[in-house]
Amino acid sequence: MVSRRQFLQLTGLSPLLATASCSKPTPEQTVAGSSVNPTVNKPNVLFICIDDLNDWIGSLRGHPQAKTPNIDRLMSSGVNFTNAHCSAPICSASRNSLLTGLKPSTTGWYTNAKFEHSVDDILKDIPTLPEHFKNNGYKTMAGGKVFHTGVSDYRHHQWHETLPEYVITNEYLLGRGYGYGRYGNKDHKYYPFPKDGGQIVQTLGPDTRGKSLCWGALDRKDIPHNGVMPDEYIANWAIKQLQQTHQQPFFLAAGFIRPHSPFTAPKEYFDLFPLEQVQMPEIIDDEMADIPLYGKAMALGIIDGGDHAAVTQVSDSFWRELVRANLACIAFVDDQVGKLLDALEAGPNSANTLVMLWSDHGQNFGEHRNWRKMTLWQESTHVPFVIRLPGQTQGKACPQAVSLLDIYPTLTALCQLPAVDTNEGLSLASLCAEPSLERAQPAVSTWGYKNHAVITETWRYIQYRDGSEELYHNIDDPNQHYNLANTPEYQAVKNALQIWLPKHNQLPPGMSEFTGDFLEQRINQWQQANGVPDWLS
Repeated sequence: MVSRRQFLQLTGLSPLLATASCSKPTPEQTVAGSSVNPTVNKPNVLFICIDDLNDWIGSLRGHPQAKTPNIDRLMSSGVNFTNAHCSAPICSASRNSLLTGLKPSTTGWYTNAKFEHSVDDILKDIPTLPEHFKNNGYKTMAGGKVFHTGVSDYRHHQWHETLPEYVITNEYLLGRGYGYGRYGNKDHKYYPFPKDGGQIVQTLGPDTRGKSLCWGALDRKDIPHNGVMPDEYIANWAIKQLQQTHQQPFFLAAGFIRPHSPFTAPKEYFDLFPLEQVQMPEIIDDEMADIPLYGKAMALGIIDGGDHAAVTQVSDSFWRELVRANLACIAFVDDQVGKLLDALEAGPNSANTLVMLWSDHGQNFGEHRNWRKMTLWQESTHVPFVIRLPGQTQGKACPQAVSLLDIYPTLTALCQLPAVDTNEGLSLASLCAEPSLERAQPAVSTWGYKNHAVITETWRYIQYRDGSEELYHNIDDPNQHYNLANTPEYQAVKNALQIWLPKHNQLPPGMSEFTGDFLEQRINQWQQANGVPDWLS
């Protein structure tokens, strides 16, 4: 393993590299090229959302052993945006940004905190994405996790039809989760848990926070609803909608749960990945040495003492077991995607349906000693994102950095709906026609108040709210081991990327001034105790 100094010498990176691609466009400039030709009939939309799916996809090469033949075939027949990033690396903030067309720095919705009380003040008359389709003649249908808690977190009138929530009545199966999520009468979409509650519970006790960081290869008898997982329940419902003839164009959203933790799936998917053959993510010993304090605080995780410390405490093999479990859960959800694609292609709506697939954010598996999302590194922000237009069979890849914030204006353009002036993303309609067209604007991902990552094809620049920085060369250092931010010759690169940082950062709802959040709490605890844990040093 080369040292950081050797890395700089070997690569000879120039501060002028790729700065041209960061030039700021004029306000009216979006993507160069002509507009998409209108079609006679408005297309249907199959809107496939997947929870916590990182780039462990065959076509994205995030993990060499990923088995995703169905997502791969969609990507090979559509436009595969290989460098797509969430606008926030956490469920609620990401989905609300995507579905409202607004940046987290505009709304102040940065986390999973409850914010329903602020919706009317912030959105006013701005329609959500499904509302906009409903208001313009589409039949809107949804099942599973589309918003954070389900089909709707607010404005529950935006759907014509919805799938009832997956509810578990078996107290034994419910009890395995030890109160995870909204344990009670509903919202059991993340279940089932392993038979014994999971490895974290067994090691640290049932009151431990972060207990969902566990895995289980389940027999069908260990799964509620006569062996039907929540994602299978969602897929079965969506298939029925795709098999029907509808009197108006439809917008059908299917929100799958896996590979969100707990990493449980039917046993046959684990059998695809023998444990001893599982390849591990690339890690270096001094991975955290050049990470600023705020980055370390993000990586700490949820479990008391830190997620990484807990993982290594469970057993010597637990890290590998979790990597295997994620591969298994991804293979499982890929099968559900395949069912939908098969039903669409065999049904009455195949000729005029646009298919879009995306994930709300990524997921780390020990990289940078992180075990969740909720950081501004590649593993947390990079997501699969593909658009297949009606009748399209020839796949194209677009390597330019795009944002999930672009989804709202893109679908509006492709389906010939009125533009929504408040949309802060850029339409990708021209890139769907010609992926090689130049896009000047990078992607920006935000985690918490005034913490941002600016991402281009070549660079990732991170600035935390205290002004500390990280800079990575995506081509020569794809795993982001070597922080170049404090190397003087890259000041020009940082200057070019800094112009894309949000000029306005809205305070979180309810705050009249920023008084800190969980990051400051963690840093203060370290300062009052024995400093940063050794494994984060």
